[in-house]
Amino acid sequence: MYEGKDELEIIQADIKRALGRPDTKWAMLIDLRRCTACKACTAGCVAEQKSPPGVIYRPVFEEETGMFPRVKRRFTPRPCLQCDAPPCVEACPNKGENKATWKGKDGIVMINYEQCIGCGRCVIACPYKARTLDGGTFHTEGTPKIEEYDKSPTWEYGRKWSREKNHLPIGAARKCHFCLHRLKNGMVPMCVSTCICRANFFGDPEDKESLIYKMKKGNKVRVLTGVKAPGEAKLKPSDLKGMIAADIAKKIGYPGKTPVFADSSPTKPRLYFILP
Repeated sequence: MYEGKDELEIIQADIKRALGRPDTKWAMLIDLRRCTACKACTAGCVAEQKSPPGVIYRPVFEEETGMFPRVKRRFTPRPCLQCDAPPCVEACPNKGENKATWKGKDGIVMINYEQCIGCGRCVIACPYKARTLDGGTFHTEGTPKIEEYDKSPTWEYGRKWSREKNHLPIGAARKCHFCLHRLKNGMVPMCVSTCICRANFFGDPEDKESLIYKMKKGNKVRVLTGVKAPGEAKLKPSDLKGMIAADIAKKIGYPGKTPVFADSSPTKPRLYFILP
């Protein structure tokens, strides 16, 4: 609760108000003091996006520090950071508005599946391991038949995408987009709405009436400078030739394991954190 109101009610009103302004830029703040690693945000995201195996838009990292009996645990959800200086866009050989990937005016880094060539350069360029290639697999693959729920279409970037073999977005780069399809209809992103702890704050941080502005101003916030994974390898674009999506993901350690925080990052993320 915030000043006697459910945070979701406030965020919903913030989004609707922001939609009426031409210069709105979306951002998210996550209060890690509240996160309990229930992973309702992860489950909600998978259900909303109909995510196939190996595609995780919203992982939650779990860390343990200290020695018994003084042990601490920290849980860090990590969607795409929607960076203002996105290295994934810079790495793309087909970047630009309405091409494969670009930075949108609303703050969201976009992907056009029809223009993406699936080269994987953006995947290895992201220091947060927030992108991966869709390998075209199904959850019920290897069983007597691929179930109908496994073929459910997803709505992303303003379009309906069927889940069929050799059909986009299979083969393309995929990542979180702040539930752009929900935002356009004045709805809260799925991960924000499913969080039982109200750990997520969303809106335009330049809007002084918004809850995200007030939380950002009233607390010390930090950002990510990277996400690490055990045994990860640094790949070069030349290494990607002939590699399938699953192998690239395994090599870089997608979706990551350990977040690295700092006061600022060269990528200028639009995802902020309040640390415990």
